[in-house]
Amino acid sequence: MNGQYLFTSERLGFRNWEQADIPLMAEINADPDVMEFFPGTKNHEETAAFIERMQLQLADNGYCYFAVDKLEDRSFIGFIGLSEQAYEASFTPCTDIGWRLSKKYWGKGYATEGAVRCLEYAFSNLKIKKVLAVAPKINVRSELVMQKAGMRKVEEFIHPLLLNDERLRECVLYEMANDAQVV
Repeated sequence: MNGQYLFTSERLGFRNWEQADIPLMAEINADPDVMEFFPGTKNHEETAAFIERMQLQLADNGYCYFAVDKLEDRSFIGFIGLSEQAYEASFTPCTDIGWRLSKKYWGKGYATEGAVRCLEYAFSNLKIKKVLAVAPKINVRSELVMQKAGMRKVEEFIHPLLLNDERLRECVLYEMANDAQVV
């Protein structure tokens, strides 16, 4: 990795995606445990397309779901960041925050640390007015990250992209506004 971080937190570096990240992220996307709260795993081609979309979002908006490295050894751990969402819902279009980390980095506080730092970046550097977070109601780990990051629950809703998925369609929506205190 070239170490060109857009910003850092105490333990993490946030950067643009590189070609070398595709097989690493594809491995994460292929893990059924990581993808438990998604309709399915993603293959190499779907991962490459996702990374290309993130590179375009970063170029267009100054943010994306950033590639994230552990600063200590520069190992790639997954993504944490911001993304445009435009599916049909009462709160879209919006900027949301999300994360997906390799299972070996779970339970170490990286998602929360990264979410807090991305919220700070969104408000201080990008001057975004509000950031939302969405997760299936059954994904209590992600909801806990939202809470620890200082976001507040707004509502529960049926996700329009998950209508046919009985297990995942009921989702929670959290938000943080730019005037809120980031923990």
